[in-house]
Amino acid sequence: MKYLVQAISFLSILPFHDDDAFSPAKALPWFPVVGLILGAMISMLDGVLLWLWPKSVASVVDIVLLAALSGAFHLDGLGDTADGLLGYRSRDRALEIMKDSRVGAMGVVAIASCLILKWAALAAVGPERTLLLILIPALSRATALIAMKTLPYGRQSGTGKAFFDEPVPWVAWAIGVLPVLACAVLGWRALLLLGVYAASVLIVLGWYRKRMGCITGDMMGGLIEVSETALLLAAALGGGGC
Repeated sequence: MKYLVQAISFLSILPFHDDDAFSPAKALPWFPVVGLILGAMISMLDGVLLWLWPKSVASVVDIVLLAALSGAFHLDGLGDTADGLLGYRSRDRALEIMKDSRVGAMGVVAIASCLILKWAALAAVGPERTLLLILIPALSRATALIAMKTLPYGRQSGTGKAFFDEPVPWVAWAIGVLPVLACAVLGWRALLLLGVYAASVLIVLGWYRKRMGCITGDMMGGLIEVSETALLLAAALGGGGC
């Protein structure tokens, strides 16, 4: 279980730490499980929040808490990606901008838009809210596996480089498919949810390929946030009937 602990430590602020050297290839398969853990925590709290406040208020707290538990790790990547890629800059200049710790105007707009869309969508989600709060963080974090298989790493060094030094292990796909299979309990609406999920991932990765021909840790964070937002929006389609 130490590799699950390493994944939790890497992707969240939860107080789990392993004294052994970090092993990216062995921690990677557990990324979707970390999403399940975070989602389960949010889902349990959501039940209490809905008893205290209207759904709109509870949804705000849910989204803020998910960002906080993740250490705003992926949101930071989304902001850096927006700053670097949204504009007519060269590949090298875009990589340089993404490495800058400062957040520009495009980054602020991207982060704010993402949070607002998540909140509005979650507030509209219907009776499957509890299950979706568990599954969606897991599905979004599974996109890291797809990204690593699809695009090469774009830097000589960086937070994400170690994950690309070895092929994605088969066990990662075995674990990553679990939240996909769990969506079956949603019935036919699972097809809608997974269709939007696949489309969002393909569109973002296709844009990354065309724009940069590679991926970085920031861009993976951006992918996670975009896919998570797309999943929530899909769940809210039709007035939250999902």
